[in-house]
Amino acid sequence: MLHRWDISPKEAIALQRSLAGRVGTCLSLGEPETVAGVDVAYLRESNESIATVVVLGLHDLLPIEVAIARVPTPFPYVPGLLSFREIPPILEAFGKLSRKADLVFVDGHGMAHPRRIGIASHLGLWLEMPTIGIGKSRLCGSYEEPGQDRGSSCDLTDRDETIGCVLRTRSGVKPVFVSVGFGLPLEACVEWTLKVTTRYRLPEPIRTADRIAAQSKGIGTGAGG
Repeated sequence: MLHRWDISPKEAIALQRSLAGRVGTCLSLGEPETVAGVDVAYLRESNESIATVVVLGLHDLLPIEVAIARVPTPFPYVPGLLSFREIPPILEAFGKLSRKADLVFVDGHGMAHPRRIGIASHLGLWLEMPTIGIGKSRLCGSYEEPGQDRGSSCDLTDRDETIGCVLRTRSGVKPVFVSVGFGLPLEACVEWTLKVTTRYRLPEPIRTADRIAAQSKGIGTGAGG
């Protein structure tokens, strides 16, 4: 157990600062065969969160296994503290899987965060697995607009530090914000993002998890292959 979750927002900020120095980029990925995507949906009426983890085969990017956890939402919405709201249900969903993915894509930022530990980095520390953060919009930092072609990119910088990459995953559409989650350097995060992004803007693991999470609002909990 990395830390307890029943803390105040002030304590959470202090914890982020203490954990940020533990976000490394030197895990060995080897030759991965599976990749996971995670997403969280909310039931506002009951104040519940539904976390979805989907494991895909890297050769065809089709789902192999899905796990869903439905729990009371454990933390209020506070900008910059998304991990304290979403990781507890995500961990419960991971606990239902019968197999372990080699690489995890997270719908949210990693080191592209004011305290350099967004949800992708925080989750990677808990799982001790390579994670990549994919943000749909900028949380912090500045950048120049990348070219319009697929694969065009530019640095996302904050206080003279490169914290991520603004990457065009599909020609002519808005870029995504790729950042180190845990275990892999930024160059590898960008490379893997392009490998698992096909016809759409978002990487397939996140797109699939997002779709299943939305569907699961009316399904409940469970796990299946």
